[in-house]
Parts: sequence; structure tokens; C-alpha cells
Amino acid sequence: MNIATSIIFVIIMLGVLATLHELGHYWVARLLKIKVYEVSIFVGPKLLKWKHKDVDFSLRLIPVGAYVRFTEIDEEGNAVDSKDPDLLINQPRIKRLIVALAGPAMNLLLGMLIFVVMFWFTGFTSTDIALPSANSQLGVYLPQVHEGDSIKKVNGSTVYSAYDLFFELDSADPSKEMTLTLKSKETGKNYEVELNPVIRKRPMLLITVENKSTDNDYKGWKVYTVDDEQNNGNPVLKAGDYVTHINGKSVDDEDFEEYLYNVTDDVLTVTYVRDGKTNDVELTPKYVDTVNSRGIALIPYEIDSPANFFKALAYAAKMPPTIWNITVRGIKDAIAGKVKAYNLVSGPIGITTMVNDVVAAEEDTVGEKVYVLIMLSAVISIALAFSNLLPIPGLDGIQIIFIVVEMVIGRKLSEKAESVLTVVGFIMIVLLLIFAFISDILRIILEH
Repeated sequence: MNIATSIIFVIIMLGVLATLHELGHYWVARLLKIKVYEVSIFVGPKLLKWKHKDVDFSLRLIPVGAYVRFTEIDEEGNAVDSKDPDLLINQPRIKRLIVALAGPAMNLLLGMLIFVVMFWFTGFTSTDIALPSANSQLGVYLPQVHEGDSIKKVNGSTVYSAYDLFFELDSADPSKEMTLTLKSKETGKNYEVELNPVIRKRPMLLITVENKSTDNDYKGWKVYTVDDEQNNGNPVLKAGDYVTHINGKSVDDEDFEEYLYNVTDDVLTVTYVRDGKTNDVELTPKYVDTVNSRGIALIPYEIDSPANFFKALAYAAKMPPTIWNITVRGIKDAIAGKVKAYNLVSGPIGITTMVNDVVAAEEDTVGEKVYVLIMLSAVISIALAFSNLLPIPGLDGIQIIFIVVEMVIGRKLSEKAESVLTVVGFIMIVLLLIFAFISDILRIILEH
């Protein structure tokens, strides 16, 4: 898949998500017996049109959006004022609020449904502790932890799903202690444990491999990329090589990782296979400090029983708060200077780049690429639900603000007040679009 195909995929994906968002408004409006004039799937010139229950439906050419029309339009394209009680504008405020919220709710439900389907085929990683090997920190040094206890917080931050935990593990200082808040499976009570890091030096070859897999004819690591700094700036390995031994020790041995922590040589003898031929080469490694995993392992579940199916449903329902939590944490980290601000927002360019990076990854199988793209669609659907709640013209958030204010003050906002809020919202969306565009460009320039 090239960049052009990635662009087409992103356009269609966003168009479908936008269409389902608008259908959420339509279905709820019909349920509340509110009059609907038109439903447009996509935008631009009409390809197909039909009528159903007095509603004009159309399928249009450009898959970048959709809309539902709740008012009659005159020949000049202006909305016709009417006192018809079936019109949305004449409905009680609570009904108008429900219709406005229906679009974001549809995106939330769609995102959760996609996650459930993914879990059905691949299973899911829970937040329940699985006690790993006997020498793990959780397994031996913290005997109060039992298998099946659930992680609720890490360093005081709430853990809704395993992704919250992964985010915290990636962003936390690995050289400092970590506080886990766990819920006992046996008693149902929360308790805390401290995980202390173990720091050791380890030689690095400055290569990237796929999960250190040795499932190949050579029983070695397949090299995908080689850092220019390898061997003091004189790289000896190449992409496509298979590293099979270091100092005569097979990388396929069970104790190989532990062996590396005992290596102190200034020069290593690396055995590798290139074009089917085995070679030995001397290579100067880079020694770095590494931190143990602290024994955190999570129980994976497959949907092989009704109980696990309901677990999957509950877990999928936690994905919206997870995405919100990670987004808020990312904003805080940007304010604190821990991450670059341009990494917070992605526009269409950024999304297209992410899709192209996924499909262009040679080390991933087709199944893995499809899995990531489906997950990306679910995340974007949930993100669209949150973004549509922003008080910006053209989005549901501005209408929700108007309706809520009306409910509080007991009367309709003045045209002047609505105009001021609309202008403020318009400025916000322009600034957001500019920031998203600049962020996408900076990310491409600085990270590729």
C-alpha cells in the first residue's frame, strides 16, 4: 500500500465514521418523533437518491463527511421559519439536548463495538496480575500479591485498562520506585505495594529486531535496522542479517538474556548469517543501564465463555475513559515539557502518515497490520466523540452549550450572545486546525 492508497483509506474511514455520527442524530430524532428532512451520506454531487418515510436520502461523491437536515430550505438556500411542533428547533430543550448528544454517543458506541469485535478474535490483556517466574519481584519479594489481583492505580494515576498501565510504564522514570494500588481478588479491598528497580548494565548491538524472535531457519534475530552509531560509527551488520550467537552463546538459549548481564568485554564476537552464509565479526558494543520489568505481568483472556464475553464488554467500555485519560496525561506532560507539543494533535496528514507507517512496516504480518488499522479506527471513532463536544461552530459542542445555557437561565440566548460564542468557537477551530497542520508537518520533518 503506497501513500496514495493510505490517503484513500483515511478519507473513507473518516467519511464512514462521520456518516455513522450523523445517523446517530437521525435515529434518535426519529425515535423522539422529530421531523427530519434530509440525510446525506458523504458530501458533494449526488450519486444516488431515494425517499424513505418522508425523508430524502442521498449518497454523494466525496466521502469526507455527512449531514442531517432538520429544517426546510427555500429556493435561495435559507432555512424557513416555522412553528411546526415536530421541528427540532421547536422541541423541548431536553429532546434537543438528547439529539445533539446522539452523534458523539454513536461514535463512542461504535469505537467500543470495534474493540469488542477485536477482542472476540484476538482476546484482550486485562489489568489482572499474572504472577510470572519464581524470581520475579512480585512473585517472591511481595508475597501479599496474588494471581488475579487487579491493578487500579500506578503512581496515583487511575488504570482503566492495560493501555493506561503501558502509558505509565513508558512515561515513568524507570530508575525510581513505582507504587501500585491493587484490588485483592479474595477480599475485594485495595492495598499498595512498592516496586523497586534493579539497574544493571547490558551490552547493546544497536540493532532493531522483531520481539527478539528466533522462529526462523537460523534460530537467530532477524535484523531490520542498524543504527549508524553501531561499532563506534562503523556498522558491520546490515538489515536482513540473522544474528545467531554472541561470544559463542546462542541467542536462542533460554538463559541468553541473563548471560548478557554478565558480559563485560570491550569487543564482542558476533556470529550472523548473510545471504545464507555464516560469518563472525568483532563488534564494539555500547553498554547501557537497564531496569528490570519489576515482575508486572498481566492475564490475557480469550472470549471462550459467556463470562469472558461479558468481561470483554466491560473492558471495551473502559476504552473511552482510557483514551481520555491518556490524552489528558499527554497534555499535562506537554505543559511540563516532558513531550513535544506537536505530538499531541494529529490532523488528516498525521493520521495518513500513521496509516502509511503501519502498512509499510516490513516486519509486520498482514494480520498484524489489519489489527493495528482496525484499532486505529476504533480510537479515532472515540476521539471524534470527544472532539465533537468542543464548543466550536459546526460541531455538536456549540449546540450543547447553547441548550445547557438555555436550561440554566430558562430562556433562549440572545442573537448577540450566540454570535459572540460562535465567533469565539470559530477562532478556536481555526487555531486548532492550524496547530494540527503544523504539528503534522513538524512530526514528519523531525521524526523521519
